[in-house]
Amino acid sequence: MSGDSVWVLGANMTRFARYPELDALDLASQACLDAFADGGVGVHDMDILAAGSLFQPPGFGQRLQKQIGQTGIPVFNVTNACATGATAIRVAYMAIKAGEAEMGLAVGVEQMGKMGLLAGASRSERKVYEPSGRHGSVTSVDGILGTETMPGVFAQAGTGYAYENEGVGFEQFAKVAYKNHLHSTLNPLAQYQKEFSLEQIMGSPVQSYPNTTLMCCPTGDGAAAVVLVSQERLRSLPKDVQQRAVKISASVLTSDPWVESGQVQPDVNTLTRNAAAQAYEAAGVGPEDLGLVELHDCFATAELIHYGSLGLCERGGAGEFIDSGAPFRDGRIPVNVSGGLISKGHPIGATGVANVYEVTTHLRGEAGDRQIEGAKVGLAHVIGLGSACGIHILEKSSIPQAA
Repeated sequence: MSGDSVWVLGANMTRFARYPELDALDLASQACLDAFADGGVGVHDMDILAAGSLFQPPGFGQRLQKQIGQTGIPVFNVTNACATGATAIRVAYMAIKAGEAEMGLAVGVEQMGKMGLLAGASRSERKVYEPSGRHGSVTSVDGILGTETMPGVFAQAGTGYAYENEGVGFEQFAKVAYKNHLHSTLNPLAQYQKEFSLEQIMGSPVQSYPNTTLMCCPTGDGAAAVVLVSQERLRSLPKDVQQRAVKISASVLTSDPWVESGQVQPDVNTLTRNAAAQAYEAAGVGPEDLGLVELHDCFATAELIHYGSLGLCERGGAGEFIDSGAPFRDGRIPVNVSGGLISKGHPIGATGVANVYEVTTHLRGEAGDRQIEGAKVGLAHVIGLGSACGIHILEKSSIPQAA
């Protein structure tokens, strides 16, 4: 079995919203049970569970088992910044590729409410997470303008990109948010489903220039889950189940390599470029083959920068790319047709799984009003600043028959 392809058998997600009446276990359980139902399987079919959450206490996966079924399988609790959910998928994927499992469950969940952690913890809050000792944490980078908050980091990255490349300014960043808010109106699972004009976006309160409030993702609650299956096991399932399966053509996880500039300003590009190159090579496809992309738009500046890092346009060509309409849902390479993090929401641990769910849904032809017709290959991307980039390339493909 080792070396066989891995497929998405079942996938589901809750709507991203605020759920004061539910806790993270409720949300994760719902997503898992719905993913089982979607794949026509149950908890007793699972050989591994990978549970991702950034803010839940240790042992969350074991507590989740008590809700959905304790079968004695290995449980991996995953935390990897904003790439937590994608990392959970990769854990299950690797177990299947290694031949240690035939079927596995990956789930990501977060309950954040209005906790605003994307703005960065205060120094007193960071003491909880940073190592003690007079030297403090070696991971803290203040940036050129002396801010280590997420809006500040991505604002600096965006203004740096605009300074170095022609055709990029406030309006191009705002167009990203305009597109994603527009796309969200077709997604019933998005946290916000409202269109805003370019003028409204540019005129909303500035959080960290050039990102205004409507160019920043919200925090909230939600969960997403996928059931993965080996190719050999998939062949034993009913034909109608096989036909809905989506192949994972590439699963890649990278972290920051050392770069000199990264000692002053966090490098949001290199780990994505490295992950994209590895993923395209593994899948045997290029950016020109993609039918849709779900990428990590925690801020509008982030999405614009990621265009070139993922090879969707030439490096430095992101301004022209957004101006041409290429990443709109009726464009050449639709990007974030779910509404993206900016409008769909960003419960951190759930995001990486939710992006894979979205791409899977389109490749199955089951995305309803937001469906990208004819999509056969899609890419899901997340970046956890300073720690991880996860990319999954998915493909609608026929299952090879056994030799």
